Amino acid sequence: MKNEKTYELVLTALFTAIIVIMAFTPLGYIPLVVINATIIHIPVILGALFLGPKKGAFLGFVFGLTSFINNTFKAATASAFVFSPVLAANVVGVSGVFKSMYICFVPRILVGIVPYFVYILIRKVLKGEQKVWRVVINAAAAVILFISVRAFVNNLVKGINGLISTLIGLLIGVLLFIVLSLSTQKKGSAGIALAYAGLTGAFTNTLFVMSGIFILYKDAYANALGIAGDTVIDVIMGIISFNGIVEAVVAAIIITGVGLALTHVKPIKELKEKK
Repeated sequence: MKNEKTYELVLTALFTAIIVIMAFTPLGYIPLVVINATIIHIPVILGALFLGPKKGAFLGFVFGLTSFINNTFKAATASAFVFSPVLAANVVGVSGVFKSMYICFVPRILVGIVPYFVYILIRKVLKGEQKVWRVVINAAAAVILFISVRAFVNNLVKGINGLISTLIGLLIGVLLFIVLSLSTQKKGSAGIALAYAGLTGAFTNTLFVMSGIFILYKDAYANALGIAGDTVIDVIMGIISFNGIVEAVVAAIIITGVGLALTHVKPIKELKEKK
């Protein structure tokens, strides 16, 4: 028991150090003009999976704290104020403090919680005898990828025919469904569950951050970017379809690879004991 607590303390410190290093070096953030694409959610997701949602939430808080510090003192993008209560107070007043606190911390804390339960859910489904649930989950992933790829292609190649992007998205979605269907024939496949956890963690960050910006900062965000208010939704959807897909795919690959490697030190099945 003492060794287990020591191991978890060391692993928590290690993930925290990785987050801090990534946050304050070019390793963690990729500037994309209006917002940063990030891979800092990866150690947060891994922490949630191997240490449980409580420590995952702590790591998510650390992620949010580094985002707050970076955006307050560097302000490298036009949207920096939405992650900084200090800057937001100057832009929209006192209400900005609470709005930016939400955007900066809540989505990142959820990144340390949601993937854990997604992993547990997928593992249970894959171990169960109800094949229909496997089909539903695989189909849902395929549909999400279809929509995302279609939006990604439209955003990447301006003026492309909508039918072409739809066919590309449909093809990739069908291929994913086939791959997942074949992979999930093996009951309890940890790799598939890890991939879902990685995808979910990345999308949790992107969707909650961008929806928060739209709901709480639509006009201020438009002014910062120098665009009309009614075009903010297009910018946000573009970021979700571009940043979101890139971050989710990268997270799924890395979480699966690193997660499977770490199971040799700490079996993932032990996560069930940390509910």
